Amino acid sequence: MDNTRIQQIIHLFPCFSSLSEHDWQASDIVTVDSSTKHSIIEGHLLQHALFILQGSVRIYKMNPMGREVSLYRIQGGECCSLMMCSILGETEYEASADVEATTDILIIPISLFKHWLDQPQHKPLKQFIFKQIARKVIDVTQLLDDIAFKSIHHRLADFLIHRTSDGSKHLTITHEQLSSELGTAREVVSRTLKDFERKGALRLGRGRIELINPPLLEQILINVTKSR
Repeated sequence: MDNTRIQQIIHLFPCFSSLSEHDWQASDIVTVDSSTKHSIIEGHLLQHALFILQGSVRIYKMNPMGREVSLYRIQGGECCSLMMCSILGETEYEASADVEATTDILIIPISLFKHWLDQPQHKPLKQFIFKQIARKVIDVTQLLDDIAFKSIHHRLADFLIHRTSDGSKHLTITHEQLSSELGTAREVVSRTLKDFERKGALRLGRGRIELINPPLLEQILINVTKSR
């Protein structure tokens, strides 16, 4: 790996700044595109520690019936907390990962990565890992709270509002994908979207949703929240 690339990685991950030139020799960068499905599946024994340089990877769980729920996403400057827990605990990976966009990944052999963590001079790396784990634990805890205590009307309205927060009124997504995001049945998602459409908040198309009255969707969210 050339020095220019190393400096780019350090800019994204300052926790690697304590590594020597020799430390980088066993590391590599791979590029994976979105056509690679289920690149890592639950129960996999990891051989490398992975750090995302750019792109997006969805981390999810799947039940025996095939229903999925998205746990969180990792993007440039992040690593998967569940992967780190598997590496540190020497256990199988407890989730699955899908690449959603062309993604550059820094891969480090686990034996080398754990050696770095044991060295006092690499304390920033250890701190970074623990911060990543803590942040994603909070995200997953919030997800569990949403699933357990919030109605599908609330969760779906909230999802649509946040996914169009950039001002776009069009969302390309299927009902099946929405059900995976929210951890519920596709039929439940379809029924709720139809209700939103009847109220005039959105218009449904094949594989797409158009928000024709975002303020109404926000009002639906407020009303559902008040009725809890």
